[in-house]
Amino acid sequence: MHNNVDQLFDELWNNYLSVTPSAVKVHELLGSTQQDDVINDHIALRTFNHEKVGLEKLAAHFKAVGYKECGEYHFEAKKLYAKHYEHSDPTKPKVFISELLVEQCSAELQAIVNDMVSQIDENAVTADNFLYSGTHWQVSHDTYQQLLKESEYAAWMSAWGYRANHFTVSINYLSNFTTIEAVNQALKDAGFELNSSGGEIKGSPEVLLEQSSTLADHQPVVFSDGEFNIPSCFYEFALRYNKPDGEIYTGFVAASADKIFESTNAR
Repeated sequence: MHNNVDQLFDELWNNYLSVTPSAVKVHELLGSTQQDDVINDHIALRTFNHEKVGLEKLAAHFKAVGYKECGEYHFEAKKLYAKHYEHSDPTKPKVFISELLVEQCSAELQAIVNDMVSQIDENAVTADNFLYSGTHWQVSHDTYQQLLKESEYAAWMSAWGYRANHFTVSINYLSNFTTIEAVNQALKDAGFELNSSGGEIKGSPEVLLEQSSTLADHQPVVFSDGEFNIPSCFYEFALRYNKPDGEIYTGFVAASADKIFESTNAR
């Protein structure tokens, strides 16, 4: 496991950029030329609630560099469970880790997931690079399509494996933008498609968090039966508000996160 938090995030970022080239354009669009004000609010990772690779196994990598568990979330319709983690240094990004509750899925999906997980070396899970190691298996495009019918989340995992599913621009730190509406408009004017599930803006000042996101880039994946372009990763944008005590809200809103997951939907 890493012992340097900045090095871990650099590796996660470089791995994310390799399948999300549009992220560079987002930085150019939103960042100020005077200063580096594109600050990462949080990243998200996905996994399965399998003993070998469950949420806690991923969290251990972040705990090793100073993160603590801060909240839990349930997504019943998508059969997901999640937790978020914060670093003792508030300038470090928050981390959102979710897992698919495999036993709630069909026998067919369970068999596919169990087969994928069985191919992961136990030692790989604690290795420095596990959080950005991609897939440890190969599935066919047909299997991907089969998973897609039941769980977009499982299908995405089958193709992309372990990597940051998204990074998030903190609108609070941008010098050229103060509202999420202005950020969204700039993105659309530049040709980006936004996730409109549940509306382009998820959340509100009342729940202390507003979020939006691009739709995932499309990138080629080599499946066992050929190469296909499918949705990879996306960029999120978050504006946080102060709680009544004057402290900024650092948690997540399940109803909003539920819709953000759909940024990787096949379309």
